[in-house]
Amino acid sequence: MTQVIAIDRSNLSQTVPTISYRVAMSQPNSHLFEVTLQVKNWHSPSLDLKMPVWTPGSYLVREYAKQVQDFWAKDSNSGLVLHSRKIAKNHWEINTNNSTEVTVNYRVFANELSVRTNHLDDSHGYFNGAALFYYIPNLEKQPIIIKIVPPHPDWNISTTLPLVAGEINVFLAKDFDALVDSPVEIGTQKIYNFDVLGKPHQLAIWGEGNIDPERVIDDTQKIIEVEAKLFGSLPYDRYLFLLHLANGYGGLEHKDSCSLIYSRFGFRKKEKYQDFMQLVAHEFFHLWNIKRIRPKELEFFDYEAENYTTSLWFAEGTTSYYDLLLPLRAKIYDMATFLSNLSKEITRYLNTYGRKVQPLAESSFDTWIKLYRPDANSANSQISYYLKGEMVSLLLDLLIRSRHQNGRSLDDVMRQLWQDFGKEEVGYTSQQLEEIITTIANMDLYDFFNKYLYNTEELPFDEYFQPFGLKLKAIYDEEKIPYFGCRLQSEYGKEIIKFVEANSPAAIAGIDAGNELLAINGIRTTAEQLIDRLKDYRVNDIIQVTVFDRDRLKTRSVTLAQPQPTRYEVVRLESISEVQKQNLVGWLQ
Repeated sequence: MTQVIAIDRSNLSQTVPTISYRVAMSQPNSHLFEVTLQVKNWHSPSLDLKMPVWTPGSYLVREYAKQVQDFWAKDSNSGLVLHSRKIAKNHWEINTNNSTEVTVNYRVFANELSVRTNHLDDSHGYFNGAALFYYIPNLEKQPIIIKIVPPHPDWNISTTLPLVAGEINVFLAKDFDALVDSPVEIGTQKIYNFDVLGKPHQLAIWGEGNIDPERVIDDTQKIIEVEAKLFGSLPYDRYLFLLHLANGYGGLEHKDSCSLIYSRFGFRKKEKYQDFMQLVAHEFFHLWNIKRIRPKELEFFDYEAENYTTSLWFAEGTTSYYDLLLPLRAKIYDMATFLSNLSKEITRYLNTYGRKVQPLAESSFDTWIKLYRPDANSANSQISYYLKGEMVSLLLDLLIRSRHQNGRSLDDVMRQLWQDFGKEEVGYTSQQLEEIITTIANMDLYDFFNKYLYNTEELPFDEYFQPFGLKLKAIYDEEKIPYFGCRLQSEYGKEIIKFVEANSPAAIAGIDAGNELLAINGIRTTAEQLIDRLKDYRVNDIIQVTVFDRDRLKTRSVTLAQPQPTRYEVVRLESISEVQKQNLVGWLQ
């Protein structure tokens, strides 16, 4: 892979303000990036700088400015310090004193290893543009030069930002959006180059683990090929996969790269490896679905505030549906594995009480205050737009396929969105999205959207599985344990109730999350013992549950209810017709 593309610095304008950054890390163990901003050709008595509060793809106000320290500004020519003040949480104002060249120095603490933050230590440096750089209001479309100064000569730089011709470690972002959209890895990461469909790709791996790069690259090539086949081509010149091996899980999409974090020893077990390939498929699919095909509300980013949209169910949920389907198409796993993985997702969905409370569109809209800020009641009051969006996308795909004998599918929706909105990067409205789905389905979907996007009616899985010869089967524990409704966890010698499901026997009896469980029917019970204790009782038995509720000793009478399914499985009907068989084969083969 050609790591960089030469750009001639002389192309940059000399008549309007120019912006350049220098990023150094002279003491990596301090976790401090040392950043210098230089603004030339400035002709205003003040200079405003703003730090983003969030980054696209991660819908939570994260207050990146909280990590900024040691801020000061000076006149680049005279060296005189310029007066500056902070006038909002992420907004600095500098009195330029008629200076035409201003230099700003600051440091950013970087010790949170995630795909959306910054991390610096003696082994590497990693940063996201939104978490490191200021933007100048009204100059967001100006090109920005970035010089990176590694602490050691043997440290490499992995990024898709193009290199400025004739310079060492100097890169060019065409505008602030491009800077935010181009994460940078600096260190001794292992680099693997490979080509797919005539285009260069690179896998950069930081960290140690049991990954087999050749196997990952081989399967990643397959993922790239099936996704390119779906959309018709690859919409980039080159692509970079940044992988951090650590104790974590996550991904963040970018236009021509993605950042991944995965368990360092999560590649040997078959299921764990398949989970990783689903993560790759998910983030790669995003280079179309959200980076180019995106809601109108995200067509232009407001880095200072929440960008509300009701369409994340499609941007994220549909992508989650495809991350199950694409490894099947790529032959990374078989149909049985796909149905098993789908069953696990349906189990998660049906075991989340919040699906009965929060509509899917509202889940998308409220992501800024709910999804990434869970509390003890979250599972009772909300549903993830990733998860339910995946389920609704499944039903839509099955609906379109069954109506058109696999002649049409959700693939056609994606292709139409790509033609109408993605290629030109024009945002779609929720109404336009629903209209395209309706057109491809060739049927009135008003009731479908009303029930499953804007209300909380249960998803009729069996109705949609039936044309494919499938059904959903509820699986119970062999001993049919009576339903209690609590989840416990041992913490420092105490048995803490972490969650109480709404309308469960425990909730009806007045047991709350945060209570400390002491005993059942007068006998001490631990989290480890709870299931075995419940096996001793039958449905409608009344048990006395003793807890500490804010240090007050209380005993609650709990009437145990009917056993609940422990999981759900998508299974074949006992007898299926030829049409059902053809539908199933058309969908999954």
